[in-house]
Amino acid sequence: MLLLNEQKIRELYSMADCIDDVEKAFRYGREGKTIAPIRMSIPHKKMSAETLYMPSYIESEDYTAVKVVSIFPNNAKQGRKVLQSIILLTDAITGEHVAMMDASYLTILRTGASSGVATKYLAREKSRICAVLGCGAQSLGQIQAIMAVRNLDEIILYNRTIEKAEQLGEKLRALYPNWNGNIVFNSDANKAVEKADIIICSTKSTTPLFNGNLLKPGTHINAIGSYQPHMQEVDVHTLKKSGKIVVDTIEGALHETGDFLVPMKEGSWSPQSIYGEIGEIICGEKDARMNDDEITFYKSVGIGYLDTMVAVQVYKKAIEASAGESFSL
Repeated sequence: MLLLNEQKIRELYSMADCIDDVEKAFRYGREGKTIAPIRMSIPHKKMSAETLYMPSYIESEDYTAVKVVSIFPNNAKQGRKVLQSIILLTDAITGEHVAMMDASYLTILRTGASSGVATKYLAREKSRICAVLGCGAQSLGQIQAIMAVRNLDEIILYNRTIEKAEQLGEKLRALYPNWNGNIVFNSDANKAVEKADIIICSTKSTTPLFNGNLLKPGTHINAIGSYQPHMQEVDVHTLKKSGKIVVDTIEGALHETGDFLVPMKEGSWSPQSIYGEIGEIICGEKDARMNDDEITFYKSVGIGYLDTMVAVQVYKKAIEASAGESFSL
């Protein structure tokens, strides 16, 4: 078995790689070449935390995997990682467990790549201003993905605590030393979205972050933070103003995201308003953006076969580069 840590994965695998692989995985999913049950969430009420279990299989790649993610928000107070994750990769021909890898970075990369694929198909080509609402662990991967598919002139960072936004700004400057765009800090989410062409929602908020009536024509929104029924990042105005509401999977979105479940329970919104899954657009079964005034909304809760896909590609790169540490169980 091959053991791969975060540093080695960073050396082997880029966001551009991940966006290509995630798009391919969505195609596989649409073609019926994947199996991915809805993830199991085990709550830890004592610590206000949870552990997620995500098994999946990709027939075309002949690999299966299971990802385990722990999300412990209180860790931040002790300087520990809030999100920790591993992936066990298994050869689906022999049953051999071939790799175990740190998946904390891969989860951020994969989640970002999902939004990157959606942005590629749904955001206006001339989108130049991106507002980031929530500057936690996932936000950097989200921005990296947008930067890979659109030429941004300005990034607006909003966070409940300004210090975290400033820290993210420093990371972006270090990551993109040759980028000449502006990084702006805004303490008002409504003012941030008024100006934005692309909006990233990446929080654990239980109440909407902004007034959807303030969205300008042509805005594209990637919402990834509301992954439990009680969480809600966007209001019903945002949903109703969106000409296209697209999800990674309808089953997953309607199972756990409060962005949809809260207004459904209130009777103010119907899931029939969902335009479709991103795989349908990628495969040409449904149209992408129709015009420059259309508001588009992408909701991602994560699907296991994306993790399997990126794990397979990282493993192949590691074998090719003779990277990682070999060990026997």
